[in-house]
Amino acid sequence: MRSVATKRDLALGKGVLALGEWGMSESLSLLSNKPIAPSDRLIFALDLPTAKEALSWVDLLGDAVTFYKVGFQLFMAEGYWDLVEELKRKGKKVFVDLKFFDVPETVKNAVANLAKRGVECCTVHGSQAILEGAVSAKGTMKVLAVTVLTSLDRGDLEDLGFSCEVEELVYSRAKRALQIGCDGVISSGMEAARLREGLGEKLLIITPGIRPVENRESDDQKRTMTLVEAFRAGADHVVVGRPIRQAVDPRAKALEMQAEIRAVFSGL
Repeated sequence: MRSVATKRDLALGKGVLALGEWGMSESLSLLSNKPIAPSDRLIFALDLPTAKEALSWVDLLGDAVTFYKVGFQLFMAEGYWDLVEELKRKGKKVFVDLKFFDVPETVKNAVANLAKRGVECCTVHGSQAILEGAVSAKGTMKVLAVTVLTSLDRGDLEDLGFSCEVEELVYSRAKRALQIGCDGVISSGMEAARLREGLGEKLLIITPGIRPVENRESDDQKRTMTLVEAFRAGADHVVVGRPIRQAVDPRAKALEMQAEIRAVFSGL
């Protein structure tokens, strides 16, 4: 008799292949039912050296991408905030990924200033007091807690002094973040199913580390899934960078991903 992976198997990260054997009703039960436009579920990572190059990518991708992540690399370049304003002018949604981590009062004040800029969401990392400070100042902007970076695995956690499984640490941090009042978390797709099952639909799950099957082993991301697998595991949004940037035709690749997303959510 053919074995079928349970939701618990997936939540504990027992291999991406389990998703292929998962019953359709089981995977559909974890699909996000939040009122998010399908096109907004794809977030393109503008991990580029200059704001000028970033804007050229926005122009290249056109209406194939509606939501952009701007992070540290661009923050250290000239014109970061001008870029944010230009993205908004073009009608794009903006995710500021600066992973605020500092004295709680400093993070609170930084988040308060950012909230005035009209961006969709930002990332915060750290203790309960840091997250509480961010939540108290966020206004209508969404605050996302970082759980465990997708470039880390169990060995990396041991190097950092954590003697637990990645999944347990992600779940613990996500549960705390939700209790504090964070809107969501950044989490690998490999932990998304457990978060969705254990913490409910309210939690916003944004999943980086999206890779096509053919290049899963070729870069620094260690906990990866394909786009479809991540959504079936409970992700609300996926963050994609290199698979689009390195494509022969980036716009065509983005449109292909948008078609996959529409297909995944077509039954809701």
